[in-house]
Amino acid sequence: MPKKDPTKCFPSASDSVKDAALCIVSPQTKSESYKLAFDDPQFLLRDELRAVRLQLEMMKPEIVQQEQGVHETVVIFGGSRIPDPETAAKRLQEEEMQAKREPLSAMAALRVNCARRVLDKSNYYEEARELARLITKSCLSNDDCDLIVSTGGGPGIMEAANRGAHEAGGKSIGLNIVLPHEQAPNDYITPELCFQFHYFAIRKMHFLMRARALVAFPGGYGTMDELFETLTLVQTKTIKALPIILFGEQFWNKVIDFDFLVGEGVIAPEDKNIFYMVEKAREAWEIISAFYYENKNENQS
Repeated sequence: MPKKDPTKCFPSASDSVKDAALCIVSPQTKSESYKLAFDDPQFLLRDELRAVRLQLEMMKPEIVQQEQGVHETVVIFGGSRIPDPETAAKRLQEEEMQAKREPLSAMAALRVNCARRVLDKSNYYEEARELARLITKSCLSNDDCDLIVSTGGGPGIMEAANRGAHEAGGKSIGLNIVLPHEQAPNDYITPELCFQFHYFAIRKMHFLMRARALVAFPGGYGTMDELFETLTLVQTKTIKALPIILFGEQFWNKVIDFDFLVGEGVIAPEDKNIFYMVEKAREAWEIISAFYYENKNENQS
């Protein structure tokens, strides 16, 4: 006769929650203190439970990605305010019409100029879309490639990358973050791989834990935050080297004067070799794939 598994004598956590719902109603069972700790949202949201929430936010995406077979990613960052060319052209037209109604408004003139500059950068939406399509299509047809596109899950360049992967028939990841203003995941993220974070630090860890390359398109504070963190981690050899690719040489050289930083002695000349500058999706994919397969072959030898 087989021995009885002693662990089966105790109810599971889910069973305990169900049993609690069937509990006799009394002043005692209605008390907040009587709730199971892991089934008590108000308790879990207390300041003292921050460490627990950090751990949960670390573990949930980790477990789900493991279950979904996500092992290696290409992370694509970029401005949420850079839409597709058609949308950008429409917004410029709207701002120009509005400016005609406010002929002496400096703010209206600024809005027109910004809309025009965004339109000039809207080609990067198509490049992000094409890059994600190239990555996804190449890896779907090659058993040696496990790369999956990962983005911040929002609009603009992030939407373009998720869209390109979706159009190629593959999965893609969206790591959304709770923000003061309304943000919804874009429509092209694989639903099972769409996550939401409260803590920026944990989100950034998840971006890099599986990253085999990082691509940064023109963007604002968020893009630069993520880019500089990765540059720092590679520079200090805190993580293994990976291709860091910047789309738009003119944009990045104006935003960040790398030669000035070298001349000031605050970075070394070789620190400029940590990243690449490109303009086209095909060029970026050639850099990523060459590095990826070279390292894969080294690890297998």
